[in-house]
Amino acid sequence: MKTKSFYIISLLWLLAIPTQADSGRIRIASCQFPVSADVMSNYRFIESQMIEAKLKKADVVHFPECALSGYPGSDFQTLDNFNWDELHRLTDSVILLADKLNMFVILGSLHKLSGANKPHNSLYVITPDGKIADRYDKRFCTSTDLKFSSPGDHFVSFSISGVKCGLLICYDIRYPELYREYRKLGCDVIFQSFYNARAEKGSIHPVIMPVSAQAHAATNYFYMSLTNSSAPESWPCHFLTPDGLIQNKLPYNAPGILISDIDLSAKYYDASREYRPDAMNGKLNSGTTLRDTLSSRRNIIY
Repeated sequence: MKTKSFYIISLLWLLAIPTQADSGRIRIASCQFPVSADVMSNYRFIESQMIEAKLKKADVVHFPECALSGYPGSDFQTLDNFNWDELHRLTDSVILLADKLNMFVILGSLHKLSGANKPHNSLYVITPDGKIADRYDKRFCTSTDLKFSSPGDHFVSFSISGVKCGLLICYDIRYPELYREYRKLGCDVIFQSFYNARAEKGSIHPVIMPVSAQAHAATNYFYMSLTNSSAPESWPCHFLTPDGLIQNKLPYNAPGILISDIDLSAKYYDASREYRPDAMNGKLNSGTTLRDTLSSRRNIIY
């Protein structure tokens, strides 16, 4: 028996129109739902939100950290007996759906390694033709993460309609060096997936995480899509503009999709634009420094 989702997907596939190449414009669907240890439940949220995102004409749909697999250390306490076959089967289903809907997907999940090696905590870049183009592996794992995951060692950048994209995950936010490297790579938008959920009331994360991201956006002139699990207690999806302001955000602790548009022809306030290239190249002042004894002798007045 064919489901309602089947007919919706079939209609969207027939109506799918490729995004204009190198237009400098994309529409992003930043998604949140209560990520859990139930991989099938996670998949159903992902499927539904991908379809909704397509109906809202999104070019790329962005999911939280470990959106499909669930987050080890919170959703489950051991990887013993983890059902990798189910995870791989449902990952294939997401890839097939991306192909049918003709859209990019940034999917958070665990990536299995060989033997006794711990998996990566990853973001898969899935293309509109149903291929995995690349995979970002969380570089800075917390001490708890390291009990379950192996850290990554590379950056990932790719383009959608002339908009250059970069990827980061959660605790990476504490390391500004990562954002500077993406600025050097010429990225226009950072997709950063989080799992800051199932926390105690009063946790600092809902306060400090969006503010930290705002600072990274403003100092590097990025758009930023921030996604998170919506399991209580959490903080919601945010979309930031390159001036560091919050353009929009979703409600707390509830599933939802945040639709945001990027147009590279739009101009935003960029206070550090003039001297940022110098700073990135190691010249940590503006203008020309002087050779003057009254400057170099710092323990005198005159």
